[in-house]
This record gives sequence, structure tokens and C-alpha cells, in this order.
Amino acid sequence: QVQLVESGGGLVQPGGSLRLSCEASRSIFSPYAMGWYRQAPGNQRELVARIFSGGSTVYADSVKGRFTISRDNAKNTVFLQMNSLKPEDTAVYYCNVRQLGVEFWGQGTQVTVSS
Repeated sequence: QVQLVESGGGLVQPGGSLRLSCEASRSIFSPYAMGWYRQAPGNQRELVARIFSGGSTVYADSVKGRFTISRDNAKNTVFLQMNSLKPEDTAVYYCNVRQLGVEFWGQGTQVTVSS
């Protein structure tokens, strides 16, 4: 079992930045994929970004060039740096780990982009 704890959400003005963090309760051994999803009211949960144990990354088209996913293996933590935020980025952001067919989810952190 893996517990995931997100932090770093909040209220930010359009054009601003936030950095989300997700700390896992134990080391995640390869192979794995760690990622961020988001869900806005009335919408389905969607993939924002994912990083694989080999280091490759995947981004949703809507965030390419603005968001960056990274990790700190020593701290079992994955980050999502979000720049040039837009109102349409408003959602609950969830951390996700996939390992050998098993998925784990964090509790979510609210990101609100509004003036």
C-alpha cells in the first residue's frame, strides 16, 4: 500500500504560478508511473502530466509549455510546476501512482485560478 499526500494548491490570479507536491509514504520501485490528474466540476478526471521510472514524461496538450512534472527520488516526491495559469486550469488536482497494474490516489488539492 502507498499513501500519497498532495500539497501546494490554492488561489492564484491568471498568469500566476503554483507548485504542487506529492509525497509517497514509501519508496516507489521501478517500473512505475507517477502523475497528476485533475477534475473540474461537471468534468471527468483527466491526465495532466505523467513521469515514468525511466524519466520520460507525458503532458496533456492543454498544459504543454506551461506545466512541468519532476521528481525527487530521495524524498519519494513528485512535483508539478504550473506557470501561466489560466481560469480553465481550476480543478482539484490528484496525485497518482501506477505500479505493476495497481493504482494509488491522493486525496486531491484544490487549485483555483481567478482574479
